[in-house]
Amino acid sequence: MSALTAGLRRAIPRLNRRRAVPVAATLVVLAAAAVWAARPTTDPWTTEDLRLSGDSVELDARFYLPRDRAGKVPAVLLAHGFGGTKESVRSDAESLAERGYAVLAYTARGFGRSTGQIHLDSPDHEVKDAQRLLDWLATRPEISTDATGDPKVAAVGGSYGGALALMLAGQDQRVDAIVPSITWNDLGQALVPQAAGTSATGVFKKSWAGYFFGNGGAAPLGGAAAALTGGTDAGRGGAMPATDPACGRFAEDVCKAYLQMATGGVPDESTLALLRRSSPASVLDKIKAPTLLIQGAVDTLFPLSEADANAKGIAAAGTPVKVAWFTGGHDGGAGPTSDSDRVKFLTVQWLDHYLKGEGEAPGDDFTFSRVAGFSALDRGLVTNGYSTDAYPGLSGTGSTEITLQGAAQQVANPPNGNPGAISSMPGLTGRLSSVLSGGIALDVPGQHAVFESAPLTTAAEVSGSPTLRLRVASPTGEAVVFVKLYDVDPNGTATLSAGLVAPVRLTGLPAVLDQAQPVTVTLPAVVRQIEAGHTVRVTVATSDQAFLTPAAPAVYTVAVEPALTLPILTGKPIADPSGLWWWALAGVVGVIVLGLLALLLVRRVLHRRRDVTVTEEYADTPLVVNGLRKAYGDGFVAVQEISFTVQRGQVVGLLGPNGAGKTTTLRVLMGLTQPTAGEIFVFGHRLVPGAPILSRVGSLVEGPGFLPHLTGYQNLKAYWHATGRPWADARFDEALEIAGLGDSIHRKTRKYSHGMRQRLAIAQAMLGLPELLVLDEPTDGLDPPQIAEMRRVLQRYATDGRAVLVSSHLLAEVEQTCTHAVVVNKGRIVASGLVDDIVGESPSVQLDVSDVPAATRILEELGVRSVTAEGANGLIVDMNGTPRAEVVASLVGAGIGVDRLVPRRRLEDAFLTLVGDNSRGSGDR
Repeated sequence: MSALTAGLRRAIPRLNRRRAVPVAATLVVLAAAAVWAARPTTDPWTTEDLRLSGDSVELDARFYLPRDRAGKVPAVLLAHGFGGTKESVRSDAESLAERGYAVLAYTARGFGRSTGQIHLDSPDHEVKDAQRLLDWLATRPEISTDATGDPKVAAVGGSYGGALALMLAGQDQRVDAIVPSITWNDLGQALVPQAAGTSATGVFKKSWAGYFFGNGGAAPLGGAAAALTGGTDAGRGGAMPATDPACGRFAEDVCKAYLQMATGGVPDESTLALLRRSSPASVLDKIKAPTLLIQGAVDTLFPLSEADANAKGIAAAGTPVKVAWFTGGHDGGAGPTSDSDRVKFLTVQWLDHYLKGEGEAPGDDFTFSRVAGFSALDRGLVTNGYSTDAYPGLSGTGSTEITLQGAAQQVANPPNGNPGAISSMPGLTGRLSSVLSGGIALDVPGQHAVFESAPLTTAAEVSGSPTLRLRVASPTGEAVVFVKLYDVDPNGTATLSAGLVAPVRLTGLPAVLDQAQPVTVTLPAVVRQIEAGHTVRVTVATSDQAFLTPAAPAVYTVAVEPALTLPILTGKPIADPSGLWWWALAGVVGVIVLGLLALLLVRRVLHRRRDVTVTEEYADTPLVVNGLRKAYGDGFVAVQEISFTVQRGQVVGLLGPNGAGKTTTLRVLMGLTQPTAGEIFVFGHRLVPGAPILSRVGSLVEGPGFLPHLTGYQNLKAYWHATGRPWADARFDEALEIAGLGDSIHRKTRKYSHGMRQRLAIAQAMLGLPELLVLDEPTDGLDPPQIAEMRRVLQRYATDGRAVLVSSHLLAEVEQTCTHAVVVNKGRIVASGLVDDIVGESPSVQLDVSDVPAATRILEELGVRSVTAEGANGLIVDMNGTPRAEVVASLVGAGIGVDRLVPRRRLEDAFLTLVGDNSRGSGDR
């Protein structure tokens, strides 16, 4: 689970070290206070340890439930990496449980305290185990379901657990979403890789396969287990009693397949068939669960090509699929907090949408990261994140061609691969050596050919699989070679990015190079910036300690064609997402600390530079806007010229089509952006960002925002304390009554619906009953009864000398709520004044009659323009100039009772008359 398990304890100090500022001592004190205040007295989840039986196997499991939950919740089946246990994924389970999911974490058969033998994610064994776990979840009363026996559930896992998630989704349609990370597509290709573009059987990856199968003894798996679980606590669940010294707890057919490959180096058909059955490639066309694929660029076991193949296969079936790369994997990697936080954020975003049904669809964008260099503070690696509109695959969004220089060269294949070149050391490769310094890579003299470019004139953002054309001659008619791409700096230091090599087995070769046909070789995908002034080096080696090479010595002749194609991927830089990842407490602490620090700084500045000047003309007027204009640097003018006044006792509606400038006006009013021209006065004080007079203004602009781990009550209380004003001034009980949330005020806001958050935000704006209330779309997300109540609240609020400015697109509500209106179109005011004056004289009337069908027939015979039924006895009639007396006389003469006739003109009619079809965009700026 290396993509998901950057622990909280590591994240916080790394963030602190790398973001140190001169006020570090102050931040530490504030952070400590914030953490202490936010820390719950008990874990926000409960756990239950289980022994789940089936198919003669007992699985060791732990069931996590959110402590503060309302009703049923969706579930996550959490699978560990190879050699791990339920303890390996504990941190992720707790984080998901705190997020509001039930989590079933378990130890796969053959590991820890679970019984049974290891079958490598076999559909007949490990996948069937997982299906039984789904059955168990469906029986739990706490779990929401899609149907009887069908729990609402996602499968999440890394490496061994990631393949399990894919295999389970392909075999069981009850799975609603999956997030597999750093896992395989084709286990045969992963363990016996062959560079794309060649057709012979691949080259056995003996080091990684050896880690998989190890010595098969009674002890838990060691180094490989730690590597395959991404550095988590492998094997903590207990020892694995061996039944066969050669096989340990591996099933007989799996053990036989390993011994066959390790002995001969080339898998036979039965081995390939077994590996194929344990490969997601066999079920991709059956996966219907939306899939987020997370893959590491520092992975010699399961490189980026594995996720690419999975993505293509799932997308071909029409299933939503998204891909993300990060700087890590089975070989370690930089693992900075920002990179792991981005991956965690994507995971939660995916689960929240496809499992909880919350939030917009994550979209088709693709994110990745590159190593940017060393931190000047702790010498750790630093990465930068990037995004593109769509996943480009392994070919990038473009390419550049590099010319290689070098004549044909002879290279020796050593007997039994000894001595062998070093490209990586699976499970042991350090993050610095494999990712940046290249110090682990070593080619043996006489056993490799070198082809190199001239220094690059511009930097190359390489992201994907480079390609070249290779020719080889061999006296034996076959050869195994390893093609590598190095980044060489001006000092001659060569870096083999992530230790990745392309193993190539060639057969049917001539003994003379002139007769050799060129073969296109696709190298493993890398993510690296090759700086200007660096050279690109391609080596073709005959040995590698990570692979099994031909035992017989031989001398090959190799040559490459001059053109080397590098895929280029240019993305848009993305911000550090750590603040978006709610469960990284560092993000929450950062928000609290920065908010408190900003508050202290603002108060100090205001204390020193308090503007006490008052324009007497406006001293008793809540709001005066004079000649407001707002233009942006790109030439876009959001507000051309706006002037209006809000007096005490008024409820003023700010109306206009999308893009009219309403929200921009409110943002300027609240000091969130500076106007290009014009002035705003609040009770006579000229408004500037941070002006003290803003304490007399309550606002809700651009939606509510709350700390998700706090309750509604705690959020309101924290907000008021941050203002520094006396508690007695908060009028807290009145604000809570306005919110109308009942006991839900004591629930954490992450569990709130959109309407509940909106009501809480309005109550927050009304804390202290400010004299001017500014609300942007206050009824957004409210149901009709709540809208009606909000109407009454605003009308009552404007009494006692207070005033309200409300922006809304619900014209009927403005008509019933507001005393005055300001209509804006294309950044200018087109009408303002009393609502009744704007509505004006009506060309229509509303009638209440005793017989609607008969009245409709008579009115149409009179020649009115239109007749529309409204309610049981109502009609809306466009008179078309017909006198009202004639209408009444005709109806009464026909024996139809007329109970009421009143002029009818809606604000909507007036609005459309004023602005027409002049909407200029999809939203305000």
